[in-house]
Amino acid sequence: MSTTAPTPAHSKHTERAQAVRGFIADARRLAPDAANATRAQLQEVAQRLQALGLRRDLFPAAAFPLTPGRPSTIYRLAEDANGAYALYLSLGEPGKAQPPHDHTTWAIIAGVSGDERNEVYARTKSADPLRDTLTHTQRVDVGPGGSIVLGPDDVHTIELIGDQPGAHLHFYGLALDRLHGRVVFESTEGGTYRRFSPPAAIYHARLSAQELQDALRGEGEIAVLDVREAGRYARRHLLHAAPAPLWRLELLADRLVPRRGTRIVLVDDDESLAHQAAAKLARLGWTDVSVLAGGTDGWEREGRELFSGTNVPSKAFGEIIEHEKHTPWIDVEELHERVTRGDDIVVVDSRTPEEFHHFTLPFSHSLPGAELVYRIRELAPDPKTFVVVNCAGRTRSIVGAQTLIDAGIPNRVASLRNGTMEWLLSGRELAYGRHAALPEPDAQTLDAARKLARDVAQRAGIGYIDAATLRAFDAEQSQRTLYRFDVRTREEYETGHLEGWRWAPGGQLVQATDEYLATRRARVVLADWDGVRALTTGAWLAQLGAVEVYLYRPPALAPLQSGVEPRRVLRHRPDAAGLRASALRAALDADQAVVFEVESRAAYERGHVPGARFATPDRLAEFLPADDGRAVVLVSSDGVLASVVAAELAWRGERPVQYLLGGTQAWKAQGLELATGAAGVLTGDDDQSISPYLFEDLSARDQGFREYLDWELGLVAQLERDGSAGIRLIPAGQG
Repeated sequence: MSTTAPTPAHSKHTERAQAVRGFIADARRLAPDAANATRAQLQEVAQRLQALGLRRDLFPAAAFPLTPGRPSTIYRLAEDANGAYALYLSLGEPGKAQPPHDHTTWAIIAGVSGDERNEVYARTKSADPLRDTLTHTQRVDVGPGGSIVLGPDDVHTIELIGDQPGAHLHFYGLALDRLHGRVVFESTEGGTYRRFSPPAAIYHARLSAQELQDALRGEGEIAVLDVREAGRYARRHLLHAAPAPLWRLELLADRLVPRRGTRIVLVDDDESLAHQAAAKLARLGWTDVSVLAGGTDGWEREGRELFSGTNVPSKAFGEIIEHEKHTPWIDVEELHERVTRGDDIVVVDSRTPEEFHHFTLPFSHSLPGAELVYRIRELAPDPKTFVVVNCAGRTRSIVGAQTLIDAGIPNRVASLRNGTMEWLLSGRELAYGRHAALPEPDAQTLDAARKLARDVAQRAGIGYIDAATLRAFDAEQSQRTLYRFDVRTREEYETGHLEGWRWAPGGQLVQATDEYLATRRARVVLADWDGVRALTTGAWLAQLGAVEVYLYRPPALAPLQSGVEPRRVLRHRPDAAGLRASALRAALDADQAVVFEVESRAAYERGHVPGARFATPDRLAEFLPADDGRAVVLVSSDGVLASVVAAELAWRGERPVQYLLGGTQAWKAQGLELATGAAGVLTGDDDQSISPYLFEDLSARDQGFREYLDWELGLVAQLERDGSAGIRLIPAGQG
């Protein structure tokens, strides 16, 4: 099978990102020690910056508009995690001027458009320690093709001369928001001076709604990340936007968008969070990042489609399957009658074992989506047995039933219409606390399952790559995104998996693609250990149409890693201080600490440090009390997210912030009590989409069920209006 896709035409955004990457690479080579770069080195870098500035087409006004009502606007183009090699585009109206000031680091300015006059001064001490003297040394007019190099101690003024707006590239040894010692003088002769703050706002390149729509329908890789908290995201969002909250990016970005050169578009309500997120991603190494102009609000104002809910692409996929393939279903009344009279019927719950344990039908068997073809013959060896697939709502019932039908099993198969929601709406009861007991296929049933899975994979157009091709994919990861997944059960994965392969139980990979595969048109390789589960999972991913799918057979006796999937946490702020549970207990007893949990409202309500309150990270600063000497301590389930949020808050200078080492888990392990309940929740449902299953009031629960089911049924029409799904379904197999 072919593994090479046509090279797509690059957008201007990606072309600019490549040019900026090239310039930064040159700058590193020419001035490898940013903190101690020599003037000779900087002069060579200036030549490269001039060349970049001459590519005026890379900096169009549509992507870099001036902020209305302000004489100047600054856009970040690149910045290291430690603030080094910081590149900006500075825009100004004619007449924009800055009084005499220094930088405390070297700076290079090169022209893109307009003419910026620089008057440069030498600074000397006077007899008065509060007043210095400035002596004019040179005038440099910087226009396209020109540049100026300034040392850390140089003082200069700038003024846009002529009647044209100006656009200039500013390259610094250290980022603007780290230059806290800069001073500005009262006049060009010198005199008194004062420190001044970094710019109040630094923006990032903007992308119009039409440009984004075109890119989503194009050929190149693209990832759309919605940086609002999950609850706000669930209320209204773009179809192909993956949830990636701003304050959780250090934990999520590497998993969602592993290739640093991927084109990323960031979305929020109105750009209030997206530029902060773009700054963070730039520091963490992503180089092709832009912001949707006007955010979700602007998208909606243009009359474009917005979606509510979670895992929408996958749920819409399920509805398309039923709509186009006419997946058979059975309602709860008929199911109850058949079970009651003892018909030859098997009901399987296609959700995860954890969800099955939480609640399920009293007579169902746990058989997650990827396990259906692999294990169904152990539960229904007789072709006359009627197989019913169930889930909490609709999607996994439909997809699961159609999985068995497409594979061509000889049994009659149907989905349970509207799942356990409809079961509860009919006044019936569920079972709670049941443990999954997955049946193991014997040699004969496994061989039969393999034949079915091979046929499905062939009809879906997916096939195997060998080790050499996989190595080639690895080598090409700077140009093409590569995701590698092991789709077996948790126990199998943790017993032994290939190094570097992530765990994504197959049913969930199809059910929640936006939580695993943010990059559209990426390569996805699934490890095939048994000839069944990866093939059926891959077939559905191929039909969903968002990615290229390949299969890989692990070699015999390949070295394996054991344990849970490693979690990579990215860092761009100095660590905050951590403290242990015993120390926090003592501080609380002495009224020397105030505690906030920041990870999950649901987890907070199940159990939290007594006295803690809950706030989503993006709003936490609103609720910090006045500094009364008490320590602010942040808590999350294992301390990881709390450490990230504490580091950011401490950097922003709100006040000293600490976090609980090991989080709530460590607190509980020490035998310390946990409080429960919703008292102390400060940010409502910002962090989560509330399932009707959680409603205590039964009438509210049932109304929530009805609204959810109506919403799912309406997704087909919404998808047609949006027009960017790309789904292609295969015909069913022959039983």
